[in-house]
Amino acid sequence: MKQLKVLAQYYVDLLVKLGIVRFSMLLALALVALAVVVQVGITLVLEGTVQNIDIIRSIFFGLIITPWAVYFLSVVVDQLEESRQRLSKLVSKLEEMRARDMRLNRQLTENIEQLNSEIEEREKAENARQQAIKDLENEVYQREKAQLELAEQTALLRSFIDASPDLIYYRNADGQFSGCNRAMEELTGYDEKTLKGLTPWDVYREDIAEKVVETDQQVFDSNVSITYEQWLEYQDGRKAYFELRKVPFFARDGRHLGLLGFGREITERKRYQDALEKASREKTAFISTISHELRTPLNGIVGLSRMLLESSLDDKQRNYLRTIYVSAITLGNIFNDIIDLDKSDRKRLSLHPTSVDFNEFVSEIENISALMTEQKGLRFELERVTELPDYVAVDATRLRQILWNLVGNAVKFTKQGCVIITVSADVTDDHADLCFEVEDSGIGIPADEQDKIFAMYYQVKQAGENLHAVGTGIGLAVSRKLARLMDGDITLDSEEGEGSTFTVTLRVPLSEPGEAETPALAPVENTLRILLVEDIELNITVATSLLESLGHQVTVARDGQSALDVFSPGAFDLALLDIQLPDMTGFDIAARWREQYAQLPPLVALTANVINDKNSYLAKGMDDAISKPISVSALNQVIEQYALSSTTLTDVETASDPAPSRPIANEQAERLLDMDMLTGYVELVGVKPVKQSIEMFESTMPEYIAILDSNMTARDQDGIVSEAHKIKGAAGSVGLKHIQKVAQKAQSPELPAWWENIADWIDEIKDGYQHDLDVLKAWLDEQK
Repeated sequence: MKQLKVLAQYYVDLLVKLGIVRFSMLLALALVALAVVVQVGITLVLEGTVQNIDIIRSIFFGLIITPWAVYFLSVVVDQLEESRQRLSKLVSKLEEMRARDMRLNRQLTENIEQLNSEIEEREKAENARQQAIKDLENEVYQREKAQLELAEQTALLRSFIDASPDLIYYRNADGQFSGCNRAMEELTGYDEKTLKGLTPWDVYREDIAEKVVETDQQVFDSNVSITYEQWLEYQDGRKAYFELRKVPFFARDGRHLGLLGFGREITERKRYQDALEKASREKTAFISTISHELRTPLNGIVGLSRMLLESSLDDKQRNYLRTIYVSAITLGNIFNDIIDLDKSDRKRLSLHPTSVDFNEFVSEIENISALMTEQKGLRFELERVTELPDYVAVDATRLRQILWNLVGNAVKFTKQGCVIITVSADVTDDHADLCFEVEDSGIGIPADEQDKIFAMYYQVKQAGENLHAVGTGIGLAVSRKLARLMDGDITLDSEEGEGSTFTVTLRVPLSEPGEAETPALAPVENTLRILLVEDIELNITVATSLLESLGHQVTVARDGQSALDVFSPGAFDLALLDIQLPDMTGFDIAARWREQYAQLPPLVALTANVINDKNSYLAKGMDDAISKPISVSALNQVIEQYALSSTTLTDVETASDPAPSRPIANEQAERLLDMDMLTGYVELVGVKPVKQSIEMFESTMPEYIAILDSNMTARDQDGIVSEAHKIKGAAGSVGLKHIQKVAQKAQSPELPAWWENIADWIDEIKDGYQHDLDVLKAWLDEQK
């Protein structure tokens, strides 16, 4: 079909190209040729031969039909051409329509695609809107949830902050409070709303506010947090000790907004620390007291035995006295070790070097050591292997203590044989390197214990047959500390069973003869009237013997009251006052005399303690102080400095004696209560109002005591005085005379040694007021 169309189209195209005539002629020829071919073909098939007639007939037939065929074909071709043309036009139109349709279709497709895109975008936008709505709803939910959680957390945090016992507050850059917790409200007495806008000057006492503002400024200036401790005061007057921390607070842009403050009360910790300090002071006082109580009779033994050794004695008596003398010195060394151990614990171990005649010092060590070895039947030698310097600046007491410890140990751990001391000195320029070697032939020290021998409280475990030869275990430890404090050391060389050698090395400056030389014991020309205030019989005997041997008159008072009773300024040229007496201290006596009299003889303190600073004695009313046992040189120096240079003193009238007290039946009530006031009060208003006053006093005293304790812990003198004043007034109002007097002392910081005594006075108030109230109640019951 497709080929037919192609032939038809070829035919039409050929007709148009050749024209009708030429095409007709060509077609006629073609037909004639076709007729001939067909005729020839058929004839051949039918007859087998072709005649000319057959060909002519074929040509003739072809010529006949050609015009008709040409016409027919021409008409057909014309119609076909016309149809073709119409068809072409139609096709053109169809092409145009198709092109238009394609354009429209394309435009429609584009429109559809655009519409689909818009629809898709709208769907996306709708989805996005829906998602945004969901996100917004979720965000709103989350915000509401967060706000709810924040509100809960804020409430919880606020509850936590308010429940916290610690102070929490915020101050802005102007130093004004901007917020606080409940603990801060309780401290300041202001609620948070009232506190906002106030400054520390508006809230605290001036002295407290000054430190608060000062530390605030440190935070503002340095922009760093600080931590410090401070006493703060509650509205009721109670004080509390706080550890305060202040932290700078900044905005996101770096602006300084203010500070956050935190405070933790550490009053109990402060009290514990003060208790530890008090315990340390009490331990020191105990050691001092024990030292005084033990060394006092020991000093008497040393003094008397030394005096007796200079008298006429037979050999047996002298041997006994030497034993007593050496034993007392040894015991004294143990006391010195104990005292030095306590000072070492408190970091107060100190040296007091003086100019010492070194040859005389070595001779003294030789004499004492010879006595110690003689008592045990040991041989003793002291060898001076080099020339020794004449005078050196050294603390002779401490050096003597070191050497006596070493010699004592050598004698103690040596059963038989000898003890040898070797002394040498290497003098260079203005210093001398001293060396003392203490060698014994005793049991020795095992090698595995030699590195422990200088440890505190350590004792050699293997003492062989000398198991009885043990000591305190502190002598060597204290001796090494002293040696190292004197810029020296102690070393050990020992072999078990072969003895030990302890070597002391010191580097000391050379010196010239000074006041440390001991003057001879000789009477003076001027006889002095001396008041000796001492309670220990041995001390009295030794001091009296010494003073009378110097040609002075001695009057003895064995307690403070006796000294007050016997004393008058014109009766004595010198007063020697023991510090620790049964009823009062020597400082109390001096204070009484200085209050009563305008002119006094020199007042010199006697103490068994080592005197490190005489200024402390001078500050408490003394003119000087000397140690016991009394040194001849120190006593002569005092006499020459004060008594012999003083002018004759005249009597000064003393205060009139107090009026005799009204006799009453109950002596305890008379001593503790203000009987005159109470008697008149009861006679005027009766017993019941007095009892009501007592009840009020009992209800207020615990608060007074609590505030007083907080002030004591804070070491707040003004606060202590204030509360003591309140207690004094309250006690006086109910007739507690004893408590009133104690409170009077507690409120008087100008009294001598007020800080030293205030704790005892407060304890006396706390422990005694209830007892005195019971006495008062019992007395009131008798008045019904």
